Amino acid sequence: MKTINQKMKTVSARRRKKIEARASSLIAEEMTLQELRRARKITQVRLAKTLGISQDGVSRLEKRSDLLLSTMRKSVEAMGGNLSLVVEFPDRKPVILSGIATGETDPA
Repeated sequence: MKTINQKMKTVSARRRKKIEARASSLIAEEMTLQELRRARKITQVRLAKTLGISQDGVSRLEKRSDLLLSTMRKSVEAMGGNLSLVVEFPDRKPVILSGIATGETDPA
């Protein structure tokens, strides 16, 4: 059995470059809130001001692993983005879950 490094040595330089670019792209698709904020070049202080909380509050949010969706939505929106939830099943294409991460309340 070959290792990934051994296999990559047999691939052309052009193909290797494409593979490495795609790998970087996939890695970039998964980020923590802190990594996302940094990638957007936003300081904790600036984000805190936008959210109406303290810089320490932003720091604590970034360390949590159990955020409410509404908190995550507000944080992402404060960075200029929109939050979407995607549900994946092995037997169908991904589905964007609606009505969960929006700021709207259920009229019922």
